[in-house]
Amino acid sequence: MQAVIHVTFKKTVLDPQGRTICSTLNGLGHKNVLDVRQGKYFEVEIQDDTPQETAREQVEKIAREVLANPVIEEYQIDWKG
Repeated sequence: MQAVIHVTFKKTVLDPQGRTICSTLNGLGHKNVLDVRQGKYFEVEIQDDTPQETAREQVEKIAREVLANPVIEEYQIDWKG
């Protein structure tokens, strides 16, 4: 079982790296690009015999307490398999 966790800045938080990327893209002629938000991507592999509810609770806790800063970031968890 695999969880994919995407961590990004909250919309209310300035994303300087995203702004730099957007500016660079505009400078390269991609004038229709209005905004870029960057983030982090994690793949977490969970042992197959772990009960689904336990795995979901564990990954939720990992995302909330370790991978994302809840003050400035939000996260999304997608499951594969």
